[in-house]
Amino acid sequence: MFRFLTVAAMLVALSGPALAQGAQVAFGGMQQDTDAPVEVSADQLQVNQSDGTALYTGNVVIGQGEMRLAAPRVLVVFDEAGNRIARLEASGGVTLVSGEEAAEAERADYDIDDGTVVMTGNVLLTQGPNALTSERMVVNLEGGTAQMTGRVRTVISQGADEQQQ
Repeated sequence: MFRFLTVAAMLVALSGPALAQGAQVAFGGMQQDTDAPVEVSADQLQVNQSDGTALYTGNVVIGQGEMRLAAPRVLVVFDEAGNRIARLEASGGVTLVSGEEAAEAERADYDIDDGTVVMTGNVLLTQGPNALTSERMVVNLEGGTAQMTGRVRTVISQGADEQQQ
């Protein structure tokens, strides 16, 4: 019984800050070279020369270095010169994967120049056996960190301790 209470107290101590309205999360596997080439594949593409956008739909997969983003719909916004991607706006259920870390949300906006991904709507982040949920997550790809806000909930796997009980 004492062991159970000790494990429960450790879980509360570890997850306490994440249960508040915001939590800072280490995102080492999500560090990204934002200057790396971006590769996009999809079922369809519509290009709009007048506003400098390209709309990819149907099984969209975007890769940059080790990072992969998948969604049913991604709007690519080019810079003013039209020769470099400035932003990616993914919607319809988005999955972002890098290494052992993965995140899901209803929407993701990737600002390539800033090196940030803003994921909103039922965000689920998994880091190995651990999971965090929130309404919004801002990932800093260059720094390898993320900020989660909006009723953050954390589930931390205790590994070997769970098997011994």
